[in-house]
Amino acid sequence: MVEDEQAYERSKETLKGRFKNFVTKAWSIRFIRFLVVGGINTLFGYTIYSIFILLNIHYAIASLLSMVCGVIFNFFTTGRIVFHNKKSSLVFRFFLVYGITYLVNLFALSRFDAAGFNMLAAGAIMLLPLAILSYFLNKKLVFQENNTESDD
Repeated sequence: MVEDEQAYERSKETLKGRFKNFVTKAWSIRFIRFLVVGGINTLFGYTIYSIFILLNIHYAIASLLSMVCGVIFNFFTTGRIVFHNKKSSLVFRFFLVYGITYLVNLFALSRFDAAGFNMLAAGAIMLLPLAILSYFLNKKLVFQENNTESDD
């Protein structure tokens, strides 16, 4: 019985080690970091947007306010975790990227509104296209000096 418990503990430690190695290896890939951080950033921004929509604030204002809050939060998480960049001076380029994504989002939301879509659903539909646009604009326009990683 003791041998079975010891074997179980050894196999548990082996699985823990393999899982830790897998997570470490996965985290070293920028795109994986982008997905994780992007998920957190998206949840943050969409939560803010949803709160404003549920408070009956017009979608254009809700989108703007959630964008501003999200940009501040996203700048630090995306810059530091995804692109390994802590330069605060890049915040202006970062805001420019999010200004572009805001305009794309606003245009799309206006089309959804004109088609009679539920604006919560419209905001959710726009999450993935805006995340992809944001990643590539940040990679090319904001954090380009740190794009030497070959894991994209």
